[in-house]
Amino acid sequence: MIPNLQSERLKLRPFKPEDAARVQMLAGEKIIADMTENIPHPYQNGMAEAWIDEHESWYKNRVAVVFAMVIRETDELIGAISFTQIEEQTGNLGYWVGLPYWGNGYCTEASGLLLEFGFNQFGLSQIYARHLAENPASGRVITKNGFPYLR
Repeated sequence: MIPNLQSERLKLRPFKPEDAARVQMLAGEKIIADMTENIPHPYQNGMAEAWIDEHESWYKNRVAVVFAMVIRETDELIGAISFTQIEEQTGNLGYWVGLPYWGNGYCTEASGLLLEFGFNQFGLSQIYARHLAENPASGRVITKNGFPYLR
């Protein structure tokens, strides 16, 4: 079962089926698709439900681990953070946050929490992260969490 994690401002928890409408609304913004590698636009009905339905299986099979990024104070779902492309003890850090929440340091905070989980509880020994050239803010999240910048 996917655990719950907490930082000062955020809670990382498993997604629930009732999160689907919020995921579709936030991830459905064209700019989110433009700034990520895996989010389609348009984000069609049923996509969020299908994605959420896969999470527990991915976790059990060590394919991916996906968390809902939630503001602790308000319990407001603001985005997602994950390890994907897990092979043995290596995983890829990825995240997205809804447009109204950009610029607040949420991805940096959530990434630090997930990295700690990945190394200390999930058994990863190597974690990497990438960002699109069009998304330098994501690059700053990565370097703020101690990743070396490689081209």
